[in-house]
Formats: sequence, C-alpha cells, structure tokens
Amino acid sequence: MPGYRLADGLYLYPTPAGAYYAASSKDNDKPRQFIRALFQQPETPELSVGQLQHLTDGNDAEKCLELLYHCQKLGLVQGLDTKIESPAGTLEQLLPTLLSKISENGKVLLADNQGFYLANHGFVHEVAEELSALCAEIAIIHERRSGLLLNNLGIGSHAWAIVNAGGNSQVGFWPLLIGDTRFVIAILGVPHFNQPEFVELVWALSRRYAANRK
Repeated sequence: MPGYRLADGLYLYPTPAGAYYAASSKDNDKPRQFIRALFQQPETPELSVGQLQHLTDGNDAEKCLELLYHCQKLGLVQGLDTKIESPAGTLEQLLPTLLSKISENGKVLLADNQGFYLANHGFVHEVAEELSALCAEIAIIHERRSGLLLNNLGIGSHAWAIVNAGGNSQVGFWPLLIGDTRFVIAILGVPHFNQPEFVELVWALSRRYAANRK
C-alpha cells in the first residue's frame, strides 16, 4: 500500500496505554473499536493486512493501515516478536495477582457497579467491602457528571480521588468499562497502569464480559 509497509513476523498487542484508552471510556471511536477487537482474540493475531481487515470489519486495506498507523503514533498498540495467548485460568485465580502489580503498595481492588468486589489484594475484608460500596457510588456520580466536567471545565479524566491537604491522592478510583459492564478499580497510593499486567487484566475481563463485542 502506498506510504505504508508492515513489518514482518510481528503480532499485534495493545500497550498499557491502549488498554487504558479502550477501557476507560464508553466512547466507541475507531481506535477503541480496534483495541477492543484485539482483546476479543484468544491470542495475539499476526500482523497482516488481512488480519487488520478482519479486526476492523474494513474492506479498504488503505484505511485499515491508516488506523493502525494512527494507533501506533498514539502508543496504543505494539508489535511482539512472539505470539502470546490470553491469560489462562479463572478470574478468581487471575485477578488478585494481576491487580497486585498495578499498585505501588499492593493495595487494590476491583469492584462492580453493584458495590461488590470481584478481587481484592492487600485490604482486609471489611475495608474492601466499604471501598467497594464507595466505588459503586462514585461510578454513579461519574456517569451523571462526567459530561459536565468535560464540556464545562474541559476535564477529560475519568478518574476520581480522595486527596490530602497537599492535593496528593490517597485513594484513587478508575472506572473500567468492559462491554456493557462497568467496574471500578480502587487503589491506595500510586497506581502503576503502565505494567504488562494491566493489559492482561483488561484482556482477561474482556474475554469474560465482552465476548463477541467490538
């Protein structure tokens, strides 16, 4: 294709930034659709024009390549030298370990929009229950007021936090949208979403909660 040349022998995989971009908003622009389609695959697909057309439901090869290039410039996708499979095991087995890697001090949980936690690492049960209930309330506020923050104040962030007197986050809350299911990640202290485990987390949840969706 004019102006584009695919590298040989690579496999497509979202970056941590790509995983966050795809799961942090219900917006359905083409980059998000593409990354969400990658998370539907049982293994990393080989980089080829045919695969791009399949992943984007696109017949125009040039537009598929333009989309890939756009995502690459934004740092949303990467090419791996070796193929990897989606995380194996049940969510009950996978989630605590994956979650533990995205928090500096290992205190993190994943709650659903009903206020129940699916997985918890580092919090005692009573604290985890209270945080999960708070996650559900924050999710409701976010759903109702995020448009105001974006349109009136120009604040595009989807995260909420409890801060100290110096303005530093003590506990942060990040909505995570997988298919039609809304989760919230609560993290005590500094988050580390730039880890490969965060990509695996979104991949595992997508395979469970967003099957056959793009």
